Amino acid sequence: MNRFLYWLLLLPTTSLWAQSLQKNNAALTVETIMQDPKIWVGTSPTNPFWSDDSKTLYFNWNPSQAKGGPTKGDSLYKVTILRDLRRKKLTASEPVKVSPSERRALPTPPVSTYNRAYTQRLFDRQGDLFLLDIKSGAIRQLTNTVENEADPTFSGDEQKVVFRRSGANLFSIDLKTGELTQLTDFRTGAKKAEPKLTDEEKFLKQDQLRLSSVLNERKEKKEEADRINKADRPKRAKEIYLDDKTAINPQLSPDGRFVTYRLTKAATGVKNTQVPNYVTESGYTEEIPGRTKVGAPAPSQEFFVYDIAKDTVRTVSIKDIPGIMDKPAYLQTAGKTKADTAKKMRPVVISGPVWSDDGKVCVVVVRSLDNKDRWIMRFVPETLKLSLLDRQHEDTWIGGPGIGSLNSPGNMNFLADNQTLWFQSEADGYSHIYTINVLTGERRQLTSGKFEVQQVQLSKDKTQFFLQTNEVHPGEQHFYRLSATGNRVGNDTNSQPTRTQLTNMTGANDVILSPDETLMAVRYSSTNQPWELYLMAVNQQSLATAKRTSSQVASSPTAGMSAPLKLTSSQTEAFKAYPWKEPTIVTIPARDGQQIYARLYKAKTPTGKAVVFVHGAGYLQNAHKWWSQYSREYMFHNLLTDMGYTVLDIDYRASAGYGRDWRTGIYRYMGGKDLEDHVDAAKWLVETQGVDAKRIGIYGGSYGGFITLMAMFTTPDVFKAGAALRPVTDWAAYNHPYTANILNEPQNDSLSYRRSSPIYFAEGLKNYLLICHGMVDVNVHFQDTVRLMQRLIELKKDNWEVAAYPMEDHGFVEPTSWMDEYKRILKLFEERL
Repeated sequence: MNRFLYWLLLLPTTSLWAQSLQKNNAALTVETIMQDPKIWVGTSPTNPFWSDDSKTLYFNWNPSQAKGGPTKGDSLYKVTILRDLRRKKLTASEPVKVSPSERRALPTPPVSTYNRAYTQRLFDRQGDLFLLDIKSGAIRQLTNTVENEADPTFSGDEQKVVFRRSGANLFSIDLKTGELTQLTDFRTGAKKAEPKLTDEEKFLKQDQLRLSSVLNERKEKKEEADRINKADRPKRAKEIYLDDKTAINPQLSPDGRFVTYRLTKAATGVKNTQVPNYVTESGYTEEIPGRTKVGAPAPSQEFFVYDIAKDTVRTVSIKDIPGIMDKPAYLQTAGKTKADTAKKMRPVVISGPVWSDDGKVCVVVVRSLDNKDRWIMRFVPETLKLSLLDRQHEDTWIGGPGIGSLNSPGNMNFLADNQTLWFQSEADGYSHIYTINVLTGERRQLTSGKFEVQQVQLSKDKTQFFLQTNEVHPGEQHFYRLSATGNRVGNDTNSQPTRTQLTNMTGANDVILSPDETLMAVRYSSTNQPWELYLMAVNQQSLATAKRTSSQVASSPTAGMSAPLKLTSSQTEAFKAYPWKEPTIVTIPARDGQQIYARLYKAKTPTGKAVVFVHGAGYLQNAHKWWSQYSREYMFHNLLTDMGYTVLDIDYRASAGYGRDWRTGIYRYMGGKDLEDHVDAAKWLVETQGVDAKRIGIYGGSYGGFITLMAMFTTPDVFKAGAALRPVTDWAAYNHPYTANILNEPQNDSLSYRRSSPIYFAEGLKNYLLICHGMVDVNVHFQDTVRLMQRLIELKKDNWEVAAYPMEDHGFVEPTSWMDEYKRILKLFEERL
């Protein structure tokens, strides 16, 4: 079926909307833009992946707007890629829906489970293991059991497959003989101890043996039989009793001698929250199990090595890690007692190891639980020795693209020499690629500049990197190729390798590289066009120019390939009928001299009214040049500009895409610089855009709802009206991983929580406030809003209202809920601005 027939079938369901928008330039309405986007906007392709022969591209798609299916209505589609080498041209078939039988037979999307020659690939499907021969496409099923097998990898000699079965235990299958071997024997609970005799029982036993020769003879025979039986038993994995702990991430060393693993133990006395659900099938109020709150005791973590050859288990000591006893800067204040200042080891999590291909060198990543330090360390399993390779310390918190988390080492691996480790670090303020020789300590920085390396992939021959950065502009994402070993500028041995830019469409270019590394499936969007799939060749003309990129981005000779080939068209006729605005990316001067990037929506006939939108998450980017994840808000801003509003959407302090200092600008004070950025933005609107200072509104959800409350409570003369959606009102009630990074723990840093929580400033409300919140929100609990309601009641405030949504979580699902919420927001701004 071709694209024309797709849209012909969709015409009856979309033509009425399209005609209504086209006729007399009909205005957008809240009901139109808040309906199911699958029907109104169309469904963009997602989760693209390549066949192993690089000839077919698969992706989830829903051009017919089906409602059911395993992926919320999306089905699997494919296009076949054709290469005309003579004319140096790429073509592709029309998208074809994959049949259920073909879909079930497909190998799962490629991940890092190849052998070193990239001729075989392992994957798991429905709890069983499979081996794929890349050249022939033949699939060999390795297991077929009722137990769950997962995480298959090749052994160091590639003669076996190592995997987990039903939990943490490791097994291996010999690819030639099929022999199954259990490598670990983790057992829950404690080992049953031999009954301990009392002194009286010991005396009686010894006395009986002295009196009876028969008893002695029988005892000796039994002991001898036991010795023989033990000697005759086949060698088994050591029984490792976990007591009340859980084994995590067991890994076999390439030589098959060592198993590394982590044990975690849940803290006692930890209280979990409960979220009441009022509208249920049972007719009874039901409790949804929730999370803990920030400051709750964290699980303890230990790292172990099981030596199979010696049948021993040993704990890895962290006492000699440099800085392990350093106290965080915020605690290094006067007035502390001797007990407060006593040195003690900070708890850490060890992740990895990451092994070189030859199995001779490995590294682990150690992260402090307070997230102030990340140590990359060489690790020798035989001696348990840890040696420092790189330490990144921050008085704020460790983070940024590719840096990893407490449970992930981040982006890193070895180059072809099996000695040089590459990794990402924010050491210079932006996430960049570094290398270090594990044996010599020689260190190099491969990228630098005021931009972020956001994704990295090492080529199969380990000679070059493929990476995504935002160096052209903070609001653009492009794909590059970078030499991993050489190709420096001139004869300067200290210079960095040149980068070749491979994409040039303005917006976001999210690239999925083909297995043979010659083609790019590009999931692309712009500010006013949702995501579509395109096809490009890797070895085509470089699209970098000196005007748009840094001096270390070079051009490559053209291979004559054509421009990006568009593979999908997903938008409905109704959506395309409206002339969606392309907001201008502007920079706004902040009071401290920094530049704030923002999206500016201008009205054709401005009325002096303005709305400032605050994106959520804190660490998120929205002042960019691609299709926003806030698509409904984007359409709402188009509606507002049609009504004469000026709309501004800023990437305030804490937003993603601008490096470490911007990311951590809210440390110990949420509602500080981030709110100041919004106040400065409002001032800029008045001074440069003709906005009436008394007619500015503000709104946002989640973190955006929090900022809205702080604005209405602490800067009440700046914003005339505000809509706080699913807002955090007290950070002490939020989760630990997010909040403790920024504000530390409430029991240790209560000042940070007091000055960052809107509930403490509610008395400052002067203007008009709307609060909207889903009642089954398991992220920011509805309790936050309920507590603020009580506070406002006690303060005798009467210029606020709350809209509760009984069946909505943090992200609304039902179109009717979206409609109701945004009708209320629009009504607030229309009446109060």
